[in-house]
Amino acid sequence: MTSLPRDVFKWLQSLDLTFPIRNVRRDFSNGYLVAEIFSWYYPQDIQMHSYDNCNGLPGKVGNWSQLKTFFKRRSIDIPQELVEGTIHAKPDAAELLVQFLYTKLTNRKIKRLALDHEIDFTDHRYQMSLPIHARATASMAVKTNVKITEAMTEPNLITGQQRAQEIIHKRIQHRQEERLEDPDRFCIKPTIGQQCIRKPPMQPGHEQDEEIASSSRQEQGSPVTQKQWTPPAEQTRSESQEKSKSPSLVHFKEVNVNQLDHVAQQVSRRGMTSSPVLPPIGSQLAQSDLLYKNWPKEICS
Repeated sequence: MTSLPRDVFKWLQSLDLTFPIRNVRRDFSNGYLVAEIFSWYYPQDIQMHSYDNCNGLPGKVGNWSQLKTFFKRRSIDIPQELVEGTIHAKPDAAELLVQFLYTKLTNRKIKRLALDHEIDFTDHRYQMSLPIHARATASMAVKTNVKITEAMTEPNLITGQQRAQEIIHKRIQHRQEERLEDPDRFCIKPTIGQQCIRKPPMQPGHEQDEEIASSSRQEQGSPVTQKQWTPPAEQTRSESQEKSKSPSLVHFKEVNVNQLDHVAQQVSRRGMTSSPVLPPIGSQLAQSDLLYKNWPKEICS
């Protein structure tokens, strides 16, 4: 009972329940004490002889199915995650359910009611309290956070795979956080970009102030501060802009080309004689025949 607030503990004692509460997670999993609590506020709707104080899964499912019909008839909105977590004895599920019932039935507020954030009934809090070398692996996290009762109530393989995949994904995220917290343990070396010294970019107003200050230092004879480094991409861009603004220094020379008329070119081709450099094709064949005749017979055979 140490996990419950003092006000909730006193409220449960005032109800004079049949069985004492020793372990909140185990005692509230079958739904019998939840039915007994509502019987004090709705005695006509809940009859305790129809509920069984058992530890088996069929008895738990029967008790909670009756409670769900009662919640629906009375328009009592209880999160389904709290009910499923309490049935399967998930960490912190029964404690949050009892606190939720306290606020619903007594119209009071408590400080430890934490239902605004995402409900995650895993042993992550316990694992973070352990040293890094003693924390569970991914397979052990699936084994401890997926109960066998969940597989019995929902034997669908797809839902089971989705639960296991969700736990493994959270485990990978926690592992990445551990690497960021203690990089020396995992031999993670910083990259070249992380080792570089990063200077904040200067604002436009401060550049004019620096120019005025540098000019005053030059007049006084004091050493001038080093100019701020600019990346090469910005330097090339500024140089191209300056070149575009300055007049071009390259002089171009005009060359006049006289072209022949198309008709005159055809006429000149028709009256063209044999080229003075290359002899005509017929003369080349005649010369080859004469050479062949004058060769000795032994070579021709």
